[in-house]
Amino acid sequence: MRPKEVVQLWVDAFNAGDPDALAALYHPDAVNHQVANDPVCGRAAIREMFIGEFAAAKMVCIVENLFEDGQWAILEWRDAPGLRGCGFFQVAGGKIVFQRGYWDKLTFLRQHGFPME
Repeated sequence: MRPKEVVQLWVDAFNAGDPDALAALYHPDAVNHQVANDPVCGRAAIREMFIGEFAAAKMVCIVENLFEDGQWAILEWRDAPGLRGCGFFQVAGGKIVFQRGYWDKLTFLRQHGFPME
């Protein structure tokens, strides 16, 4: 699969709140680094991260743009309340090997009524 296709499957699984389907898209040694948080290393740890996040908040990824360049897919997104961000996904062999996401954590915490960290 091309990187753009993998990321579209990622968006579908994310919007379904399905941590197992998401985890299946990652290489066993993948790294997910949302820059507002510490990097999460390994498919199992990434799955656990999604389980915790989906339990804490209802999240939806609305695709604004999805680009591809070589091994990379670039996702520009927003959610219904108006938070915006972007994600960079390196895909090799049809699996996400590295992901980096940029978004405003303070806005996210405020939108969901979480305490400010």
